[in-house]
Amino acid sequence: MLARELSTPALTVDLDVLEKNLQRGAELWRRQGVGLRPHTKTHKTVEIARLQLAHGAVGLTVAKVGEAEVLARAGLDDILVAYPIMGEEKLRRLARLARARRLLISLDSETAAQELSRAAAAQNATLGVLVEFDAGAHRCGLEPGPALVALAKAIEKLPGLKFRGLMSFFGNVWGTPEQRRAEAEHVAGRVARGLEAFRAERMPVEIVSGGSTPSAEFAHLIPGLTEIRPGTYVYNDLNTYYQGACGLEDCAVRVVTTVVSTAVTGRAIIDAGSKTFSSDLLGSGPKSGYGYVVEAPDASLIKLNEEHGHLDITQSKHNFRVGEVVTIIPNHVCATVNMHDEILTLRQGEAVGCWKIAARGKVR
Repeated sequence: MLARELSTPALTVDLDVLEKNLQRGAELWRRQGVGLRPHTKTHKTVEIARLQLAHGAVGLTVAKVGEAEVLARAGLDDILVAYPIMGEEKLRRLARLARARRLLISLDSETAAQELSRAAAAQNATLGVLVEFDAGAHRCGLEPGPALVALAKAIEKLPGLKFRGLMSFFGNVWGTPEQRRAEAEHVAGRVARGLEAFRAERMPVEIVSGGSTPSAEFAHLIPGLTEIRPGTYVYNDLNTYYQGACGLEDCAVRVVTTVVSTAVTGRAIIDAGSKTFSSDLLGSGPKSGYGYVVEAPDASLIKLNEEHGHLDITQSKHNFRVGEVVTIIPNHVCATVNMHDEILTLRQGEAVGCWKIAARGKVR
């Protein structure tokens, strides 16, 4: 079956592009001398996690306990939960997983460490801990310096926990290649301050985990970094494209959708709305619209209702027809994927298989 013959809306991935992205990323970070621990929140799919490990990943990253459980049930190991998990029920599940799998968890408070320790001790489990510091994204993490060492020392005294190193999210590394390079150099200074505090106390730091696809090509500018946690690189999306981190041909995921109405002048309505696409606006490039229409780049996906996507075709030379199938590259692929139960695999424009998005909706 050809892609244009699919029942729509359909989430699809081009396997040839996916494989090139996996290979390109693995080679880049190997050259830079850092380990790859990809964030699976982008694809939430066991099959791709296995492909990432086959391409040399040192482990995997998740944000939620439910995601870790999906990977563990599939037999995968060495999982970083890059999120400060709180709540007795979730911590109990996490500790249970740690009895059978190698787990790391990040946190930035003694309160979170104490709660995790209680859960681990109750299950006779041991979890590795990465202390999170703020590299400039101002989301989570302590200020680099003595506070990191103080928390690490507190962790070492708690039963069931072992301090393994540091973690940060490089979400502030964003924009054009020049802007990203400049911000990566700023991040390098914050990483250096954090590591210097540990050197002053003669306390070893085994892991320094950093992140994000936009920052990944500049990992070599950050001395001390031992692993990188890109997620989007495996699929890419419009945000990645407009930052100059990939080409449109590197965007592996497309939403296949059908034009259902052209009755309103200047509009073509497609059968994919806010329940199909992420409603995140672009954070780069034109900073408007909800996706790129491959067959008609001069048309704009300007509005999403639940089941309707509104294409502004007033400036388009394309003759949109009811029943026509078009493909759209989403702004934010991670959030788009999380709306779908499955992703259809394509080769040369033909559907060849289907992967379950097994960690979809695992928000706890």
